[in-house]
Amino acid sequence: MTIRNILDSKKVLFSFEIFPPKKQANFDNVISCTKELSALEPDFMSITYGAGGTTKVNTVEIAQQIIQMGTPALAHLTCVGNTKETIKSTIKEMKTAGIENVLALRGDYPQDFEGEKATADGLDHASDLVPLLKEEGLCVGGACYPECHPESANRIDDIENLKHKVDAGVDFLTTQMFFDNNMLYSYLYRLQSKGIHLPVLAGIMPITNSSQVARMVKLSSAYIPEKLLAICDRFENNPAAMRQAGIAYATDQIIDLISNGIRGIHIYSMNKPDVTKDIIANVNEIIKAVNE
Repeated sequence: MTIRNILDSKKVLFSFEIFPPKKQANFDNVISCTKELSALEPDFMSITYGAGGTTKVNTVEIAQQIIQMGTPALAHLTCVGNTKETIKSTIKEMKTAGIENVLALRGDYPQDFEGEKATADGLDHASDLVPLLKEEGLCVGGACYPECHPESANRIDDIENLKHKVDAGVDFLTTQMFFDNNMLYSYLYRLQSKGIHLPVLAGIMPITNSSQVARMVKLSSAYIPEKLLAICDRFENNPAAMRQAGIAYATDQIIDLISNGIRGIHIYSMNKPDVTKDIIANVNEIIKAVNE
């Protein structure tokens, strides 16, 4: 089933994200995690794609297994390090595997990138990838950044760049992680003022150990509210308490988002099904209520 159709049939959808193993020896562990998450009956699960397509085979295989479990899959696909020929070949593999949904991304540049061209055939941005996916009849998602893409000069340019993806034909958007819901609400207002009215799925990252905070700031430049910083400071030396507090914080975010009409919650599960299970247990009755 396409995510576009799910959005048409439900008031609020829930989804989880996992990443393929970097080492093939860990593949079975990821599949085990996937089974646990699929058992929670998400509306779909997304599978990331390594820089330069380094996990391409596993992304497609894991997506195929998710579909066989009865859960729709959203496979990530990046431009960086790919030619139009390799992209078309990958799209063919995805369709053969039964994948109907793809998240179009530029992708991260390789670690050794020092200014030389890392893309080819005019595939410089996610917006260049979208038409190749749409012409194959796929449902296409795009990424967006409530606090501005780290490479954008400012918020105005960031939304202008996003509009290129929207105009290219994406069906929905998923946000980068954020920890202050007001950041998202302000962002959605700016999108609407620019004529962008697509469904936006809110990306939630549960912080269950204090070391995650510095990593998240480095990866996404996300603003960390004083409330979350206080939690990390207070419980950094008590893993059980930090885990519980982090789950509570993510739960509060989700309840507020749903109460304010957000169409979808996308949990960055980080291959930790136990954390995701606890969050869903906290909001399962709310999910039922809003979709009645």
